[in-house]
Amino acid sequence: MHKATLQDLGVLSYKSAWSLQEEKIQHKTSLKRNGGGALITNELLFVEHPHVLTLGKSGHPENVLLSEEQLNKNGIEFFHSNRGGDITYHGPGQIVGYPIFDLEQFKTDLGWYLRSLEEVIIRTIAEYDISGERSKGETGVWIEPGKKGYERKICAMGIRCSRWVTMHGFALNVNTNLDFFNFIIPCGIQGKQVTSIKKELGREISSEEVKSKIKHHFSEVFDLEFI
Repeated sequence: MHKATLQDLGVLSYKSAWSLQEEKIQHKTSLKRNGGGALITNELLFVEHPHVLTLGKSGHPENVLLSEEQLNKNGIEFFHSNRGGDITYHGPGQIVGYPIFDLEQFKTDLGWYLRSLEEVIIRTIAEYDISGERSKGETGVWIEPGKKGYERKICAMGIRCSRWVTMHGFALNVNTNLDFFNFIIPCGIQGKQVTSIKKELGREISSEEVKSKIKHHFSEVFDLEFI
């Protein structure tokens, strides 16, 4: 069984969380360069960000539908990120998870890693009788991806990996105000909706409860013991 630590950062700016991840990944990759890979501790960070749009390294700026002035007026920060993927929104009521895992301790396969992250979320929302699925060619967790006009994304994902150490991760909409997704073309995908656990159930859900379930399913899917 693999071991990992879990830290809940609470509400933290995207820039601060990104800097923290960079510090951690630089330390871990330095250990690996110097032959100390066996000393690397896997970490899972939970965080909630204030309103922010992040554009992945392969993203298209035209998928942001507001001007810089309009973003400022609405209190929304904007960052070019070094993760994969296109544009996404982070904000209150959303659980963002940043696994900083050494995949050499698991499996050196990014496809496997992304499918495993998806599986964690699929199992988590299944506990609320929400049937999450994968959508062919599109990363993340979807509801009714094969039903045209009803496809809706509940969890976005985008990662970066250096020397098989991961950063960035997933964003699960729990009680998120989905109106903010109207300011972008989410993940650069036209004509598909975004949803949340709250919208699917018609009621608010405790974020702490959801985080507890995510932790449990991380343990199952990644064969992890949190220490």
